[in-house]
Amino acid sequence: MHCSDQLNRDLHFPKPPSTIVSLVPSITQLLVALGLEKNILGITKFCVEPDFLRKEKTVVGGTKSVHFDKIAALSPDIIVANKEENTKEMVTQLSEIAPVWVSDVSNYHSHMELIRKLSKLFNIQSRGTSLINTITKERESFQRFMKDKPWRRIYYLIWKDPYMVAGKGTFIDDMLQGNHFENLCSEDRYPEISEEELSAADLLLLSSEPFPFTAERAKEIEKELCVKTLCVNGEYFSWYGGKSTEVYQYFRKLH
Repeated sequence: MHCSDQLNRDLHFPKPPSTIVSLVPSITQLLVALGLEKNILGITKFCVEPDFLRKEKTVVGGTKSVHFDKIAALSPDIIVANKEENTKEMVTQLSEIAPVWVSDVSNYHSHMELIRKLSKLFNIQSRGTSLINTITKERESFQRFMKDKPWRRIYYLIWKDPYMVAGKGTFIDDMLQGNHFENLCSEDRYPEISEEELSAADLLLLSSEPFPFTAERAKEIEKELCVKTLCVNGEYFSWYGGKSTEVYQYFRKLH
C-alpha cells in the first residue's frame, strides 16, 4: 500500500496501517474524534486531550525528544508526526521503526486536507467527510457572525523572557484572521519581539500555551506597556483537532 503525507513524501506499507503512535497532541485529539482511539498505542506527554488517554496509552516522551525504545517495543504500523512540532532527525530515526506520516497544517485548507488524507489512509472516509462537513458548517456560521465586526490590530504572544509572538504562515495566524484580528507581526513562524513593537498594538492576546500567561501577568503587561490585553485559550487557536463546535463557540465569546 502506498500513500503520501502532507510533505508529499511517498510512504509504503506492507499492509493497511492500523496501530498508531501519535507524536502530535492535536492529531491525537483528531484521531479520537475520527473514532480511532483503540488504534492508538502510544502518545506524548503533551497529548492531554482527551485527558484519559495518558492513563490508557503508553507515553513515549515529548514532541522534541522521544524514547525510541518504547516506540519500537510498541511495534506500530505507523507513526504520525508534524513538520513543526517534531524534528527532522527524529523522523529519520523513527523511520527505521515504522513509516512516519508527517503533517503540515498552516491554515483551514491544509487542516481539511489532513482530515481527508488520514481518513483515506485508515479507510474511514465517511467519518472524515462527516467531520469536515461539521467543521465547514461551524466555520461558515462564524464567518457570518463576524461579517460586520471591526478588525483589531494585535500581537499574539506565546512566550515571555524574551517575548515571542505568532507570525505569518502559522495555523494561529489563520485563526486570527477569521476573528478579524489583524496580526501586526510581518515575520514568519514565531519571532522574538520588542516591548516597543508590542506597545503599538490595540490589543495583546496572551496565549495559555506554551507559556501559561495568567490574569495577574496580563495586568503587569498592561501596566508596563500601556496596552490592553486579553488572555485566550491557546488550544482553540493552535490545535487542529476535533473540537470544531467548541472552537467557534469559544471564538464568539471573544467579540
